[in-house]
Amino acid sequence: MAISPTTEGFRAAFRRPSLTLAEVMWRWTVGATAAALFLFGLVEYLDTLPVTNGELLFLRTKHPYLVSEAIAHILRGSGTRVIAASMLATLLLGSLWIAAASLGRIATVRATVDYFRASVNRVVIATGLPDDAAGDVASGVYADSVRAASDGSLSDMNGGRSPLRALFRVNFLRAAVALAALLGFLGASILAGMVSPDTNPRPGLAFLLFLPLAALIGLAWWVLNWVLSLAAMFAVRDGDDAMGAVSAAVSFCRERTGRIFAVTIWTGLAHLVAFVGATTVISMPMGFIAIVPWRLVVAAMLLLMLAYFALADWLYMARLAGYVCIAEMPEALLAPLPAPLPSPPAGRGGLALGPPVQNSPIQTGIDRDETILSDVPNLTSSLALET
Repeated sequence: MAISPTTEGFRAAFRRPSLTLAEVMWRWTVGATAAALFLFGLVEYLDTLPVTNGELLFLRTKHPYLVSEAIAHILRGSGTRVIAASMLATLLLGSLWIAAASLGRIATVRATVDYFRASVNRVVIATGLPDDAAGDVASGVYADSVRAASDGSLSDMNGGRSPLRALFRVNFLRAAVALAALLGFLGASILAGMVSPDTNPRPGLAFLLFLPLAALIGLAWWVLNWVLSLAAMFAVRDGDDAMGAVSAAVSFCRERTGRIFAVTIWTGLAHLVAFVGATTVISMPMGFIAIVPWRLVVAAMLLLMLAYFALADWLYMARLAGYVCIAEMPEALLAPLPAPLPSPPAGRGGLALGPPVQNSPIQTGIDRDETILSDVPNLTSSLALET
């Protein structure tokens, strides 16, 4: 029976909850730091805003125009500080994300590769394949994985080289691609705004121009980010540098396109179902906001959001495990088995009407015993006279 990488990925994520825990640890550390920095920064920024008695009077009127004028007057002159603080916070958070993502990916990929290499070793022992024949039925890394599993050196998969520097570079490229995407969205909005000047506003045409540009930018960002995230697996597994890991990821996608596409589609559909379900469940507590305290409603919504984030991280680990399964499992186990030959029709009483048909190889050689091909002269004539 052929092995399904999607099923094996979900099975690995289910059997090894420590993989999801490691993914949750580094992702939630960065997320909690970003949320805390945003909240404290917002509070500190609001405390530094000067509010005069006239502005307080306008705010207490609750008139929309007077309130908007008061807020605009309060925020006037503070845009430079907001931009500078935001740039500094983004730089620090980006550095924290690069370091946490690199360390977390080392832990998760090594544990996942060890899991599948041990699985390959068990399959080889169960099927009785000899070590010298394993390389004939396996992929390029199968023989090395069997040897590593037999020697007990599963964690030493890259020759002792640390993949931390390569991961730093790969994750820096991911951050740079995200920044380029944001600048691309800004440029698309500026370009779309050129067709709708103040003298002749055409917002519909500007929206129609902005929408395809934003879609192309988002698609390009998603593809590049996906390739770079896949390259991190090869940086840890093979010890390649940043460019070698990216090249290995591209070659891996070109050689195993169908299986990678299947793993991505199935895990993506599962993530979509989880997102729709979580959105529906999270919106339900808002219906009780009139009869229960609002703090309780907010706490319930936050708990449901955390549960969804944990499920999303679990699905991501299932997808990563599926990719590792494709890279580590033998090609003979991943390929579908050939269809069995049809049996001969049965006669009365369920008995076969003849002996089983055997597929005898077609003889393509020359029969040297054939007299017509003999090199003895006049052999045919002498045989005819004797008879």
